[in-house]
Amino acid sequence: MSSNPERAGLRIPHSGGSKVVRLSTPLDLSVLSSLKAGDEVLLSGRVLTARDQAHRRFVGLLKKGSGLPVDVKGRIIYYCGPTKTRPGAIIGSCGPTTSGRMDEMTVPLLAAGLKGMIGKGRRSQKVRQAVKKYKAVYFLATGGAGALLSKKVRALRRVCFSDLGPEAVAELTVKDFPLIVGIDTRGNDIFK
Repeated sequence: MSSNPERAGLRIPHSGGSKVVRLSTPLDLSVLSSLKAGDEVLLSGRVLTARDQAHRRFVGLLKKGSGLPVDVKGRIIYYCGPTKTRPGAIIGSCGPTTSGRMDEMTVPLLAAGLKGMIGKGRRSQKVRQAVKKYKAVYFLATGGAGALLSKKVRALRRVCFSDLGPEAVAELTVKDFPLIVGIDTRGNDIFK
């Protein structure tokens, strides 16, 4: 385990007596496995953005046996399509998309090594089972707080599918991005 307390998944005191887990990318799988549904997380590091159209392209490439234009192994995808960026800003509003829209395309990406997803709302039974099978985690971001969440983004780099406009895949560098563990590696679901 890393000597860096943020990389080690250090639990820090939080108001109300609960704990917050500081998590950094690249993901430490032992720390990921220690997370429990309902845990609060402050995520720092790099995450990919991808919504419906990018997911369809990813899955189409996987079905053809082609490589993906970005390696998802060990990564986190944030279901987000940022709004137009104001001059001088890093990113526009970047709130989470309803995750169920990606359910039909999630299992192939988990099988390809994806370890985390960020969105809002419930996931299907099939996705819950795949999260457990592939030892991944589904994180919840607060819906309706896209402007606030954009303040946690330190950098943005377009990665692929630029023709999709705001749905193009980007890599965000985030600092203390607030999340809740929705489904943990054991398949425990905060909604159940």
